[in-house]
Amino acid sequence: MKIIVDAMGGDNAPQAPVMGAVQANKAYGVDIILVGKSEEILKVLASNGLSDLPSGVEVAYASEVVEMCDDPATAFRKKKDSSLTMGLTLLKNGAGDAFVSAGSTGALLSGATLVTKRIKGIRRAALAPVVPTGNGGAVLIDCGANAECPPEYLLQFAYMGSYYAEKVMGRPSPKVGLLNIGTEPSKGTALQTTVHPMLEAAGEAGRINFVGNVEAREAVEGAVDVIVADGYSGNIFLKTMEGTGLFLGREIKKLFKKNLLTKLAAVLVSGGLKDFKKLMDAGEVGGTALLGISRPVIKAHGSSDAYAIQNAIRQAKDFAASGIIESITEHIDLMSLETQAASAD
Repeated sequence: MKIIVDAMGGDNAPQAPVMGAVQANKAYGVDIILVGKSEEILKVLASNGLSDLPSGVEVAYASEVVEMCDDPATAFRKKKDSSLTMGLTLLKNGAGDAFVSAGSTGALLSGATLVTKRIKGIRRAALAPVVPTGNGGAVLIDCGANAECPPEYLLQFAYMGSYYAEKVMGRPSPKVGLLNIGTEPSKGTALQTTVHPMLEAAGEAGRINFVGNVEAREAVEGAVDVIVADGYSGNIFLKTMEGTGLFLGREIKKLFKKNLLTKLAAVLVSGGLKDFKKLMDAGEVGGTALLGISRPVIKAHGSSDAYAIQNAIRQAKDFAASGIIESITEHIDLMSLETQAASAD
């Protein structure tokens, strides 16, 4: 399997993408195409004691870089020789099996939509991170790609999230919940009350395992495997979880530093503290799947270090091998409002 990596994308580029890719090449046996400025890529390798490209790693030259300050809607068009645009073009042309970038989310979303293209019939691509929950993690879809959504978007998100949980995470018959302010079907805005019966119909037809509305608290506790939301609500949910994790981490650290006894207690529970830190670390997951695109695309966090990039490549490898894109394509006819209306009748 061959993974294309944007060597120039992210806050820590090219160091993190290059060395993360080298580590992934060694750890997972995947071939790598590093897309970017050759001289900078080779300089990173040399500074880390590698005089030559490792076996299975190659470089595709790109002279430009999409910066975070660039307009995400037009950056990939204006910079046609950027590492992001070139990487997506290589993916589209079949030069690799998946693409990983820690660069601009907006530019990646626009580029993937217009270069690699959406799966025919999918209205909008969605960002679908796996967030830490009491059941080992849940797919949150969408988390910010689509701030305003008509009901059909959420209907398609539910299907795509369900396929991802099943195919990539190994969850049989994953539980799908609609993020809302209450569990009753009548709760929420017009969007939630409109899409709820559509999801319910899909559940009754056995197409997804829809369990109803889910409040944020129950979602975090592990009530569902897939959390369906519009991008606005989903992003607030995600950022709240990230902020809560950082806050708890700081408070626990302060608690164990209070005095000698608490410091001794910290030593005794150090294993558990490491597990907690690992649970809340986005770098352990690696990145966010961009679902609805015709080829596998993974968005790594902008601040990713080499280890996070390595994990993003692992995620891309699993994504490409899962068959989820084929599943979405084969069942696209089930994801339309017309199908749901027919089912209701």
